[in-house]
Amino acid sequence: QVKVVESGGGLVQPGGSLRLSCTVSGLTFHYYVMKWYRQAPGKERELVAGVTSDGGRKTYAEFVKGRFTISRDNRRKTVTLQMNSLKLEDTAVYYCRAEEITTTNGYWGQGTQVTVSS
Repeated sequence: QVKVVESGGGLVQPGGSLRLSCTVSGLTFHYYVMKWYRQAPGKERELVAGVTSDGGRKTYAEFVKGRFTISRDNRRKTVTLQMNSLKLEDTAVYYCRAEEITTTNGYWGQGTQVTVSS
């Protein structure tokens, strides 16, 4: 059984930082691209960042470039999203996704809430 479990969300003030983690089990982790998405109330889910299966290439949405950093540890089967300089508009539920390299079939986590508020 595949499990994708996010953690690390919470309430933070503008300008603050949070570190999200995603732990995966039940699949061959290094066969999967890992991505973080987010969905704010009333909005569609959007891609935040992605990292290739070997960790060699990372991509970011324009709205998080320079503030967020994605990384992965294939030995521990985890992917993290370091979020700095958080803004009010970063408030959303953040989802981790494991996406198989060749088929793009994938698995979602249940999401973790990030709230940026003063």
